[in-house]
Amino acid sequence: MPSTTLFQPARLGSLDLPNRVVMAPLTRQRAAQPGNLPQALNVEYYTQRANAGLIISEGVQISPEAQGYAWTPGIHSAEQIDGWKAVTDSVHNAGGRIFLQLWHVGRISHTLIQPNGKAPVAPSAIAAKADVYVQEPDGSHHKAAASTPRALETAELPQVVETYAQATRNALQAGFDGVEIHAANGYLLDQFLCSNSNQRTDNYGGSVENRARLVLDVVDAVIAAAGDAGIVGIRISPLGTFNGVEDANPLETFSYLLGELNSRGLAYVHVNKPDWAGGSYEGFDELLAALRKVYKGDFILAGGLDGDSASAAIDSGLAQFAAFGRPYIANPDLVARLQAGAPLNQVNPRTLYGGGAEGYTDYPAM
Repeated sequence: MPSTTLFQPARLGSLDLPNRVVMAPLTRQRAAQPGNLPQALNVEYYTQRANAGLIISEGVQISPEAQGYAWTPGIHSAEQIDGWKAVTDSVHNAGGRIFLQLWHVGRISHTLIQPNGKAPVAPSAIAAKADVYVQEPDGSHHKAAASTPRALETAELPQVVETYAQATRNALQAGFDGVEIHAANGYLLDQFLCSNSNQRTDNYGGSVENRARLVLDVVDAVIAAAGDAGIVGIRISPLGTFNGVEDANPLETFSYLLGELNSRGLAYVHVNKPDWAGGSYEGFDELLAALRKVYKGDFILAGGLDGDSASAAIDSGLAQFAAFGRPYIANPDLVARLQAGAPLNQVNPRTLYGGGAEGYTDYPAM
């Protein structure tokens, strides 16, 4: 049985949470079309899961160029803001709290998804070993290899940073309690951080200080837009190799990043264990223990946790909060199930991405 610590109230940044269970961000590709709009189905899905201490939304593209997969929602149009307002109102009415995850995929995209069929953008013009999900003009859809990106010009980077800031303002307008910066899993900010995907020769490439520069620029801009660092978190995936990123020295890279984040006063750093997302567990526990010594604030730990391992991580001080992804897909009442030591519904892999209510809002509660 999990220890009681997991279910005790706790403060996270500027929020008081009823428990330490976090719903991890989960891409489900169920935005209404046209316009990549949150819809009634999404309202029901998130409201069912309002028992979490904190919900972190699926990745939400911060601009049309930031999108990498068909049918994922955005936060850059008035209609999208209205759609998310319905979600946050309903979650709050059910007693929940919800952050929006700010997502720019960088090179993990396709010309079929990009505005006017342009190439995706990245730190360097290196194609990712990754697949995306696209929809053809005739409505057919399929997996496709990510398109070769173009390298962002140095002069374009301030506008990228401003896009994150504007998305933060939009998220707060939509009623979110805060935002999480997605700097994990091989997407744009992780592409800048990792040495194999960032071959730049300007101030944003080369040394670890340069590769971390864009991430820190984004963090500072998002905090300024939010008006409170205590409602801003960030997600990282040290050792992850999902979407073809790899760093030559993750201990150096992520120690530097976390050392810099210490002075920013963020609500949390969300560390994603490389289980589903490629990469190796080998050496991860040692790396995590070293990073825990560097970072003075709160950790949310995600990746392959159950009630017992989540409790152990919290009781040992390794993390202060535990995030659950797949268990939350199939168990809308996850907190109650963990508390009771009850068996969990299993995920139907066939209904993970795209579709309607099946495998989304029809998983039974106890």
